[in-house]
Amino acid sequence: MKFTQTSLADAVLIDLTRLGDERGFFARTFCADTFAKQGLVSVYPQSNASQNVKAGTLRGMHFQKAPHAEVKLVRCVKGALHDVIIDLRPESPTYMKWEGFDLTEENGRILYVPEGFGHGFQTLVDDTHAAYQVSHPYTPGAEGGVRWDDPAFGVRWPLPVSVISDKDAAWPLFGG
Repeated sequence: MKFTQTSLADAVLIDLTRLGDERGFFARTFCADTFAKQGLVSVYPQSNASQNVKAGTLRGMHFQKAPHAEVKLVRCVKGALHDVIIDLRPESPTYMKWEGFDLTEENGRILYVPEGFGHGFQTLVDDTHAAYQVSHPYTPGAEGGVRWDDPAFGVRWPLPVSVISDKDAAWPLFGG
């Protein structure tokens, strides 16, 4: 695995090392020892998956509040998605900044989303599947979010939004 620091403090993009032959390829997607040596969280007690029918589907911008804050490892296992993270940590040098990453079935990239970040994605093609691991189990009373179109951040999404849940559309404006 190759670990690359993003423009946002503590967020990391992970490229897989693929070992290929006539059968296809093999790649390790997670190793607790390797993550710990990189100074990254290495325990993930919950794994999640989402299937998204239509291109332009938007999920986000989610986070869990302390003490239930979570690190996420996000990967696209089928199709393609544009993953966006926003640094919501007031003490961070990249506070209120965002960055987007294309995660696809072909590139196999994994995004390491630190605690204190808002996270969401938009599907780029129909029938896109995401898989992600989280460092803290989902806690209903700890969930939070910010609006996907909040002008405080100015996130630029690649497609018009075709599908969004009522809950995600109703997250408050930042500071509002």
